[in-house]
Amino acid sequence: MTLRESLTPEERPRERLARLGTQTLTDAELLALLIGSGFQGRNAVAVACDLLATCGGLRGLQRQSIEQLKRLPGLGLAKACVMTAAFELGLRASLAELRTGEPLTRFDLVRNYCRLALSNLDIEHCLGLFLDSQNRLIHTVELARGTLTQTAVYVREVAKTALQHHASALILAHNHPSGSAAPSPADISLTHELREALGLVDVLLVDHVIVAGPNVVSLSELGFL
Repeated sequence: MTLRESLTPEERPRERLARLGTQTLTDAELLALLIGSGFQGRNAVAVACDLLATCGGLRGLQRQSIEQLKRLPGLGLAKACVMTAAFELGLRASLAELRTGEPLTRFDLVRNYCRLALSNLDIEHCLGLFLDSQNRLIHTVELARGTLTQTAVYVREVAKTALQHHASALILAHNHPSGSAAPSPADISLTHELREALGLVDVLLVDHVIVAGPNVVSLSELGFL
């Protein structure tokens, strides 16, 4: 069933978005625009509501692989790919904000990118944001991924990667799938070890960012750097 068939013009998400803007639509209505059509008497908004309820909201939905998405009622491979592409575009748009050629003086941009990149992952991932001497972003690299409890970050390999990209500084970021953004003793130890190792090759560790769901913690702000 299509939205055109089941809703009046005033109720249809596409028409409301064009007339009033994206902020007037609910998560389900925005999602319905990606889904396009429903099935068996349920329009796209109803299908979107079902998906959000099944997956635990947008964060849960974003965690789903294409294989998992396409098995959900009302989707299939084509719609699963569209949805995955939409989430990826949001992440790339955030990264593009960092790649303006301007120095990274706004921590909120870094915080937002790290949150988008890491908050929905169910195993630990560690990213390196490599910067030049003016604190402009050169490259973003996934340095490691691990189990639910630990990630192996090899300090020598991080230093080697920094040299390969001719970086002068680094922002390290990783997630805590457990839900707590508080730095562990291992996180603090890694921060100190990495700062010392990078210092030997004249690379500054600017920050170590921890993401847990919507929460982002800076070890620099906490005084560990």
